[in-house]
Amino acid sequence: MSLPKPVMRGLLGKRLRFHLPIAFTLSFVAAAAFKYAVIEPRKKAYADFYKQYDATKEFNTMREAGIFESVRPSGE
Repeated sequence: MSLPKPVMRGLLGKRLRFHLPIAFTLSFVAAAAFKYAVIEPRKKAYADFYKQYDATKEFNTMREAGIFESVRPSGE
């Protein structure tokens, strides 16, 4: 009793017909999950931050702390 020969002709095409749709589906699901789990909350956090952000107030705070070399604090 011997083992049957493996079927090699058309093996790549047969495997691709099975695995390619699975790969595309999983990649689409992973991209959608990343978009809604990471990107959307990050965009919302940035939008919330910049709704309240006052650049002039932040600049004056840093100027008074002496961070800038080209702008002296108002006390000097």
